Amino acid sequence: MNSILIIAHAPLASALRECALHVFPDCAAGVQAIDVPPDEAPEATLSRAEQAMQLMGTEGILLLSDVFGATPCNVAQKLNNNADTRLVTGANLPMLLRSVCYRHESLEALAARAQAGGAQGIMPVGSTAPQNQTGKRHDPSHHDHQQ
Repeated sequence: MNSILIIAHAPLASALRECALHVFPDCAAGVQAIDVPPDEAPEATLSRAEQAMQLMGTEGILLLSDVFGATPCNVAQKLNNNADTRLVTGANLPMLLRSVCYRHESLEALAARAQAGGAQGIMPVGSTAPQNQTGKRHDPSHHDHQQ
């Protein structure tokens, strides 16, 4: 089964992991977190992340990072250099929960699920319209089909 390594600005990585454990308490061994403090050298973060990956085993590892181009993502990119890793940035809780649910799938499929879960977890919610609605008045002669 694939593992998940979250590398993000402190304390986001640990907070996301704790939220995942709240929902899926049995995923503790398969989800690890590396918090990147503001004063840590990227080399030190890379060393900690490499150690975490070694402890996770030899199966696939999905790397999740918070912001593309920032230090956590740059470190994750250095780790994402073989067939056993995939990196997805923009980490959020819906992305992580979706990833935990599908850790058994191929690494390629897991990365796609992570990206979809993160994107689908973002939606505008009006103060009076029901969720997933655009706020337009409903025309009874028009039939919307949601997928």
